[in-house]
Amino acid sequence: MSGPLEFHRGLEGYAPTPVRVLAGVADDLGLGWVGMKDESSRLGLPAFKILGASWAVERALRESGGGAVHTLVAASAGNHGRAVARAAALRGLRARIFLPERSAPARRAAIEAEGAEVVVGGDYEQAVAAAAAAGLQDGLLEIADVGAHALTPLARAAAAKELRNPSTLFRAGDTLYVGDWGLRRTSRWTLDGRFVGAVPASDAVRGVLPRARDAAARFYLELTPRPGPDGQGNRDSAVVVRASPALDRADTIARLAPLDIAEVMGDAGRRFERRVFSGADQWGALPDGSVWVGRVYDNRVDWRDPTGHWTRGQPLPDRVLEVTRYDRELFLRRFPPELRGTAEQLPFAPVKPPFEAGLTSPTGEVWLEKSRAPADSSRRYHVVDRRGHLTEEIRVPGHGRIIAVAPGAVLVAEPSRDGVRLLRYPLPAAPARPAP
Repeated sequence: MSGPLEFHRGLEGYAPTPVRVLAGVADDLGLGWVGMKDESSRLGLPAFKILGASWAVERALRESGGGAVHTLVAASAGNHGRAVARAAALRGLRARIFLPERSAPARRAAIEAEGAEVVVGGDYEQAVAAAAAAGLQDGLLEIADVGAHALTPLARAAAAKELRNPSTLFRAGDTLYVGDWGLRRTSRWTLDGRFVGAVPASDAVRGVLPRARDAAARFYLELTPRPGPDGQGNRDSAVVVRASPALDRADTIARLAPLDIAEVMGDAGRRFERRVFSGADQWGALPDGSVWVGRVYDNRVDWRDPTGHWTRGQPLPDRVLEVTRYDRELFLRRFPPELRGTAEQLPFAPVKPPFEAGLTSPTGEVWLEKSRAPADSSRRYHVVDRRGHLTEEIRVPGHGRIIAVAPGAVLVAEPSRDGVRLLRYPLPAAPARPAP
């Protein structure tokens, strides 16, 4: 049996797609080399999906015997469905593609132009279910673009009472920690979803729930200043503290930059409000007790090692993004009409921060989520090592956000009409840099 490379090389019109060298981008980022794989023309289609679809069809027909199959079915939001339709036509088969109602008319037309029957209705999950059901019929074969991954619920019926208002989640070793502001505690769970205990919130840290834990069982949390009746206290700095396993003792290990606060005059008098679109320092802790702080005003990552020594990171390269009128309009649309007048009184920052969020990878690198313009079609991440140096830039298509990093893959939370979809993206291998 030939493998995928030999199979694709045998297809009419196959050719390797080029890698475009982006010298200007490399200069802007301070990197030696940046390349972009150009998949705008792959076997006659403007996306790489035809590679996976054609190989999936080949494998599926081999495994099914192929003789009785007359129609390929698939669920899609666009590119996968068109690729399956093209692969079906190349083999003299029919295709039936299920699309969600929100699919753009141009995408439907492109799939129909490949000779496929298009069925439109429901949301994406319903399209997936419809394709799976159709694929069970005689003569029909499903070519799926999603896996049947199972989810393990934390709170089964017997443990449902152990969760009320979960607000934070982190992992340390083989244990999951869930902060619950409703029960005022941090519960502990095994990786297969069993409740094993809880640490109650402590007055010693003002009831704040931890956000990380090291191998010595010490917790890490952020204490924000007390705002006061008019919000004036928010002009002070927050601190990162390291607490004992029982949360009854804590030491300050890092001080964060004050928030960008503006004075506002309203019907109730003077008050102090954080500027909309302003940034805040980010931080995280590693199992060995190291702590990193992303300095939003300096656009760098500083590291504190387990001995308390600080390493100052290098400034990161970033474009300056002004807060535009369209940014403000998008923000105000989040509010119901009766509250927009109040929202319009909020102060706005003149520019967006260089990054909006940060998380730590299992290998101890920091992933900073960079700010984006409304028209951007992808979200950028800077990967920073323990010296505070930029090592890589990763882009995630669409409007999803990376919420977890694993070796070789990331977990992306993508908003949808019906809630949030969790997507697993494999990470590309770092390209070999050409010799100077």
